[in-house]
Amino acid sequence: MDKTATWLKKSLDYEFQNRQLLEQALTHRSAPGINNERLEYLGDAVLDFVISEAVYLQRPDAPEGVLSRLRSSLVKDTTLAELSTGLGFSEHLILGPGEKKSGGHRRASILADALEAIFAAVYLDSGFDEARRIIHNAFAGRLVEIPDSAELRDPKTRLQELVQSRRIALPDYRVEKIDGKAHKQTFSVRCTVAELDVNTTGKGTTRRDAEQESAQHMLALLEKAD
Repeated sequence: MDKTATWLKKSLDYEFQNRQLLEQALTHRSAPGINNERLEYLGDAVLDFVISEAVYLQRPDAPEGVLSRLRSSLVKDTTLAELSTGLGFSEHLILGPGEKKSGGHRRASILADALEAIFAAVYLDSGFDEARRIIHNAFAGRLVEIPDSAELRDPKTRLQELVQSRRIALPDYRVEKIDGKAHKQTFSVRCTVAELDVNTTGKGTTRRDAEQESAQHMLALLEKAD
């Protein structure tokens, strides 16, 4: 784990006292040994609190609804996966043979879970203040560039407003596929705008997330065509 420890020190400015926590945080359930699912659970809670605190302090006049949307935009799987990729997590994930072969090191859900697991591992290794510092290190650019509340309307809402402005039927969302076990599923959803004869797909760990991603792709498609 020396190479991985050096990478983490460089990318997030942290050195583990207990290297086993680092190894566990990067171990997917497809690999032998203790995996990162429990750490991901804890890290999700730690991350939610730290980001909630950050947006609360940065937006002193924002109402609760706006703060919730700000937090959601920062802690969603797609954002965490982008951060993980930028930090170089994919090179250090510990995956089983099947996941390695299928490109698991690029899978958004795996990358997002590993990042949350690292936050939990730091919390257990050095306490809350260090976990907060590491999270701020990881989110530095995102916290500086928090979007305006108008930009926080979710993709489904914005797509609905767009098609209504064009006086055409609302988009149709249908689940096409569900992969994984009950506690860790991935949904594939198709979004169709029938009158324009176009459709897009999205994936997520919940049906809602998959619908939002497919709506985001549809927005990009329709805006590009304008």
